[in-house]
Amino acid sequence: IIDYSSPNVAKEMHVGHLRSTIIGESLARTYTFCGASVLALNHVGDWGTQFGMLIEHLNDQKAAGKATDDESVSDLTAFYKQAKARFDEEDEFKDRARKRVTTLQGGDKESLRMWQEICDVSRKEFSKVYDRLDVNRLEERGESFYNPFLPETVKELLSIGVAIESDGAVCVFPEGKGPDDENVAPLIVRKSDGGFGYATTDLASIRHRIDVEKGDELVYVTDVGQSLHFQGFFDAAKRAKWWDPEKTRVEHVGFGLVLGEDGKRFRTRSGDTVKLASLLDEAVSRCHDNISQRNEEAYGGKMSKDEVSEAARIMGYGACKYADLKNNRTSNYVFSYDRMLELKGNTAVYLLYAHARVAQILVKAGVADEAGMKVALESADGNIPLNMDKILEDGKAVVHITAPQERALALHIARLPEMLDDTLDGLNPHRICEYLYELANFYSSFYTECRVVGSDQQKSRLLLCESTARVMRKCLDLLGIEALYR
Repeated sequence: IIDYSSPNVAKEMHVGHLRSTIIGESLARTYTFCGASVLALNHVGDWGTQFGMLIEHLNDQKAAGKATDDESVSDLTAFYKQAKARFDEEDEFKDRARKRVTTLQGGDKESLRMWQEICDVSRKEFSKVYDRLDVNRLEERGESFYNPFLPETVKELLSIGVAIESDGAVCVFPEGKGPDDENVAPLIVRKSDGGFGYATTDLASIRHRIDVEKGDELVYVTDVGQSLHFQGFFDAAKRAKWWDPEKTRVEHVGFGLVLGEDGKRFRTRSGDTVKLASLLDEAVSRCHDNISQRNEEAYGGKMSKDEVSEAARIMGYGACKYADLKNNRTSNYVFSYDRMLELKGNTAVYLLYAHARVAQILVKAGVADEAGMKVALESADGNIPLNMDKILEDGKAVVHITAPQERALALHIARLPEMLDDTLDGLNPHRICEYLYELANFYSSFYTECRVVGSDQQKSRLLLCESTARVMRKCLDLLGIEALYR
């Protein structure tokens, strides 16, 4: 069970959500490829005290005739900022917002209807981003899902002595510590006002995922800043005997920050958080300009406008993903459009061109054609239809190793299972990137030193080309990146 992405309702997804979404998606794809049954969960922030102000603001807008249905929350960022500003500045509004939280949590039908309306608009916006990122396996399991389990969770923690009451709240202190110990931050599972927080929801969720979902491994993909929180509720779950580390692997997959080229958090020039949709738009736009220029200068305009647009989409999204995933996930990294779109070096652009070059060799050798490339683009596995009679020897696939570059390439291809094991052992997708970049370099050396088309070893070397292309495509797919064929 992999928990990733987890955006908040009524807020647009920003650049920070990119890391959780694509790291989690890559791990989900890799586990699936290796034979695991994967449940990908989106722990959406769809519950909490902020909904009091959001519902009241929505109510006021409709009462004033400013909007109907979901029009008033169509711009999520503006809607949230307006509600927050009123909450901070208007005491009367703040009082109403707090009362609305109580009625919402009490199950008031009209409050629940408006809450659902806000969630539905957010869900549509999330889906647009997920479609662009080719993230389609996530099952929404928001915080609200666990609401019915929260009172019993706290009750049981108290009954078995894992939690105690302290200053009116119910807390879980580190083992051997208590309220009288200094510099100890307890896990608060019920606030002094009777409300529940993130810790309660997370404890209910880990129990549900182990007892009900029967997860053998639980993976949580969030930023490293939440490490202490995860340590706290993992420890509480273990002490409550809801989690047995001998039976279930539970891991917090933490990741670092996305920084701007000034070394600070990546933001717009005005200081706002960068919207994820805007980041993707900019990457595709830059790729479109680059590909259009190359199409005219290097290929004589052979690519149609539609082909240029499709290549820009694949390259732009792929560049954003690869620029993130190639880093050790725990490290901060600097986001740079210029660097991630470079044709040379460890970039998605270089790797996509490398795969396209392999594909075109198969065309040049007459074992594939351009029509087959279009079929490959639209197929589930991306494999190119080949004329196998031009590759096989007496109906058999035989590779003859006659040059050191062939040997190095073949050995690296054979290390694919080892790389996959390393990736899942450490839950580090950058291992896939390292392997893929090295594969492209080994192939480049092979291509430079070993003649393929027209050589005595043409069939053998075409098999190495096809094997390289297939492994490249699979690695790209595990990273959530589509392949280019020209």
